Amino acid sequence: MSDETLEDKTGVLSLMDTTEDLAEYKKLQWEGSFNDYLQMVQENPAITRNAFQRLYDMVLSYGVREYDDAKKEIIHYNFFDDPTTGGKEAIYGLDIPLMKMMNVFKAAAKGYGPEKRILLLHGPVGSSKSTIVRLLKRGTERYSRTEEGALYTFEWTGLKEAGIDDDDVMPCPMHEDPLNLVPEKRRKEVAEKLSKEEFTIDIDQFLCPYCNLIYEELAKKYDGNQPEILKHVRVKRFTILERSRRGIGTFQPKDEKNQDSTELTGDINYRKIAEYGDEFDPRAFNFKGEFEIANRGLMEFIEVLKLDVAFLYDLLGATQDHDIKPKGFAQTSIDEAIIGHTNEAEFKKLQSNEFMEALQDRTIKIDIPYITKTEEEVKIYERAYRSQPGMHIAPHAREMAALWVVLTRLWEPKKLELTVLQKAKLYDGKHIHGFNEDHIKELRKEAPREGLEGISPRYIQDIISNSMVTEKASECLAPFLLLNELEAGLKNHSSIKTERERKRYGELIAIVKQEFEDTVKGEVQRAISADQEALAKVCANYIDQIKAYTQKEKVKNKYTGENEAPDERLMRSIEEKIDIPEVRKDVFRTELMTHIGGLAHEGQSFDYQTDERLRKAIELKLFEDQKDSIKLTSLVSAVIDKETQEKIDVVKQRLIDKMGYCEICATDVLNFVASIFARGDASEES
Repeated sequence: MSDETLEDKTGVLSLMDTTEDLAEYKKLQWEGSFNDYLQMVQENPAITRNAFQRLYDMVLSYGVREYDDAKKEIIHYNFFDDPTTGGKEAIYGLDIPLMKMMNVFKAAAKGYGPEKRILLLHGPVGSSKSTIVRLLKRGTERYSRTEEGALYTFEWTGLKEAGIDDDDVMPCPMHEDPLNLVPEKRRKEVAEKLSKEEFTIDIDQFLCPYCNLIYEELAKKYDGNQPEILKHVRVKRFTILERSRRGIGTFQPKDEKNQDSTELTGDINYRKIAEYGDEFDPRAFNFKGEFEIANRGLMEFIEVLKLDVAFLYDLLGATQDHDIKPKGFAQTSIDEAIIGHTNEAEFKKLQSNEFMEALQDRTIKIDIPYITKTEEEVKIYERAYRSQPGMHIAPHAREMAALWVVLTRLWEPKKLELTVLQKAKLYDGKHIHGFNEDHIKELRKEAPREGLEGISPRYIQDIISNSMVTEKASECLAPFLLLNELEAGLKNHSSIKTERERKRYGELIAIVKQEFEDTVKGEVQRAISADQEALAKVCANYIDQIKAYTQKEKVKNKYTGENEAPDERLMRSIEEKIDIPEVRKDVFRTELMTHIGGLAHEGQSFDYQTDERLRKAIELKLFEDQKDSIKLTSLVSAVIDKETQEKIDVVKQRLIDKMGYCEICATDVLNFVASIFARGDASEES
């Protein structure tokens, strides 16, 4: 090869061969004696952690964030934001299920019992079960490459010289911890000597059949002299990597005719039988079953409940006793977290199958539901679909799709006088007069299976993808186009079981269309009256008036300096914008003042923008005061005078600059809102 071919003409080769990478590689290739390993353990006993301890510590290494949700303390684990890839597979809106899962990991790490169970992630299709396991697998890989997550295994050396094997160097096929070499009768005192107050070592596993054979042969050669035996042991850094089949196993059941238990526990290497003369010689056995591969790490069972009953005993032994039974050998120790996932249909089969009762008894089920907060659901589509050259996604397109899919998952409120749309808004933390955090807790309590039914986010993703390439979308994907496509797709949606369900989902789309109409009307109104200072003044004036009204006080006129009665006309002009009737005005005003007082008591200031109804009323009031200066309804007429056109262009530019619209969707939304106002004017005239 010529020197010219090695020349770094692009500068890319230098990026692939940095000093940091070389230093890391050398650390990961560390080798030493058994005694070197004992010294490391004495300094840091945590390097001997079991799989659950390491898994729990790995997640915690990314940090946590605590917050309150409807008076419930929530821990958000930053690991599930997928920070190492910029959030490509981040989990949204599932903090409570993930908390439950982490509590299982914590209890398992402490040896309280869950380490002897299968962790079963259960939920509808597309609810992120596989993604959660995939994140845990990738995180485990990365953690094993850090100093904090370092773990070690060993290999046998000098075997040919000792006359034990034809190969001079043989690694432990199951990547065991070197402490498994400590003789059973010495384990307690060795563990006590190496342990520290902050971490107690427990040597409770035994050598795999292959290493046990080598150990016994060396013991015969050296008359049981331990130091001589251990001279043949070389300890090595061990890194977990699924694609190299180290420390992570994955098993997916096939049809019954093709299922073979050797996929889990390994099989005879028939080519080696002739060499060693005995099929029960562990050197003639491939310890490459998924259980053996996953040792020291994590074992994933995809659709675990489709597993044939014949596999049940292998799985039960692996979970309860941390043992597996390779064909022809004694029980073999394993150290791994076993996580399975399944959907609702398969779980119902488990409950009705008496042969699987033992599996149920050894399973900890964690429900992984669909997201029930619109603001979290929309993050999925924002991550996957962004505006780009040649295709703009109009404001609210993703939001309205997310709102609809969340509504399909929510139960209709039974006790409280709420619409399902209002319920969705409460879940999103929006304020609705007359309802508080206690009501949210009540709503959740009456709907324990909420999120386990409804439409999958994959359906939304498919519709968005198709809509973005359809001719109807042109250069901008509009919300109404997307909602129409969602509605049309219901006719052929495979997971909708009844016509009643299909009809309900269609009715929910109508609700979302009305919500979109109200939203864009508000945005156009804000664009017309885009004066935050003026809005704040109107709100402050209104609050002063109702404060005086509820406390039976007078208001000082800032112009005359005289004390006057609260301005009833002003208050009603705002309240009527959101349909507060005369008979309920006192209740509305009292509730609002109580809410403001409660915030003040907690050291918080009131912001009208967090109160959806009041914000809407204030904006409508200011819009009404200013709308005569711009005749928006003229957009639907044939002729627009120059002055009006200039004002409309200003509004359009505000929509583009401040609210994320493009020229196409800004024009469309102005025409749409103008047609609404035109209909309103026509109805008033008639």
